[in-house]
Amino acid sequence: MNTTELFLIAMMLIFALPWLIWRLGRTEYYAPLVVVQILTGILLGPGVLGQAFPDYYSFVFTPGVIQSLNGIAWWAVMIFVMIAGVELDLKQAWQHRRESGITAGLALGTPLLFGAAAAGVMLLSDGWLGSQGQSWQFVLGVGMACAVTALPILILFMEKLAVLRQPIGQRILRYASLDDIAIWGVLALILMDWTRVGRQLFFLLAFALIAWLFRKLMARLSEGDRWYVALIWLAACGFGADWAGLHFMVGAFLAGAVMEAEWFDQEKMDQLRHHVLLVVMPVFFLSTGLRTTWTMGGEAVFFAAGLLLVASVAGKLIGVRIAGRVLGWAPGEASIIGWLLQTKALIMIIFANILLDREIITSGAFTALLLMAVASTMLTVPMVAPKLARLRELIGRSA
Repeated sequence: MNTTELFLIAMMLIFALPWLIWRLGRTEYYAPLVVVQILTGILLGPGVLGQAFPDYYSFVFTPGVIQSLNGIAWWAVMIFVMIAGVELDLKQAWQHRRESGITAGLALGTPLLFGAAAAGVMLLSDGWLGSQGQSWQFVLGVGMACAVTALPILILFMEKLAVLRQPIGQRILRYASLDDIAIWGVLALILMDWTRVGRQLFFLLAFALIAWLFRKLMARLSEGDRWYVALIWLAACGFGADWAGLHFMVGAFLAGAVMEAEWFDQEKMDQLRHHVLLVVMPVFFLSTGLRTTWTMGGEAVFFAAGLLLVASVAGKLIGVRIAGRVLGWAPGEASIIGWLLQTKALIMIIFANILLDREIITSGAFTALLLMAVASTMLTVPMVAPKLARLRELIGRSA
């Protein structure tokens, strides 16, 4: 078969298998379709399918097919990250800056410290630190991966739980938005290439100037033109950031962060996110699964994933509980907010992909982080739904 035919076979697998598992297995409560897609990507990767049926795996996932899938995956995830940037609500965060700052700081800082400690334990044995990574980059990167909140998936979960447009949902979005900024800032620090620092400074200065001009332009355009110009801007920012050595995903986030959500119809933005998730993001999940490996041995990878999961969950819940005590929240409120902010899939997977691209972590560490992200995300709805049912009056609290 030629590359086109093999590519189409791969696409059938990408879309058919997760949907069948999700629909026939009725996994929606504990594993939404997006989580099933990630797990299916792992199953289709070299560590599972490649080991069980190496001839079949090498027949379908040839270098040409993988290259084609990667191109789709890059653009899909760039659009998704841009949407996350657009949806940052910094105005609301500023209006409630004390509450938002305390909660976001503790919700990020505590799991970051716990995750960094777990990373230090991992460094006691070989096989986790990438060939181009330094110990501080590994510790900070893994620590931040434990602290990440996936804003796009958080939005999907809060829609499912019917709290997104409620005051408590808007509060949680404020906390997650501030953490998102910190996450990408830390990533930029980790990726800072001191041999190309001049190029990176030039990019940041040029971006600040061009972003100011871009905002002036967007304010004058009709909404129909804004959508098209936004995609051009996305490609330009991604190119600039990658050229500077900061990775195109940092550029994608910056591209969205300087855009105002009010420039776009909210319903259309929600539809765009939904359609990107439906049409192209499954390709990214498959591409992610193709990068998993169990060469260190399944026991070591699962032990590392369990250690990271404990650090992530405990750190997030403890941090938010401390914030709740400082701010005088009602009993049970901190638990609901802490579990919702625990959602990790997508943004953490993107974060881990970047660390793997830069060889700061190995494929074994990447696999452990991926398993941790999936497990923490699967815990969210089963833990939050019963709590919301008991404490429904908390939904209406605005601060």
